[in-house]
Amino acid sequence: MTYRGDAVVIGAILTTVFGSSAAPAQSDFRNYRCADGTQFITAFFDGDTRAHLQVDGKAVTLTKRLSLTGTRYKGGGVTLEIGRAGLTRLRHAKRPVTACEQA
Repeated sequence: MTYRGDAVVIGAILTTVFGSSAAPAQSDFRNYRCADGTQFITAFFDGDTRAHLQVDGKAVTLTKRLSLTGTRYKGGGVTLEIGRAGLTRLRHAKRPVTACEQA
């Protein structure tokens, strides 16, 4: 009885079963700079409707909200609006809304 041969076969089966079924998660990272000097990073992941931000040294997860003019995310005192025409606006830390563009 050879244990080494069995281990190779079992390893090949596990790789085939688990390796091919797990699809890598796709993500989209964007850097922004705003008119008021704020800089932030957003991350969007496939299968996740939320936006994940890094702003003012803090991570914030925003929930997608209803918007007629584009996409709006809100949570943790932060609101991010991404318009259909590409205009992006951010409101955070009780500051006024500011226009932002991808860096």
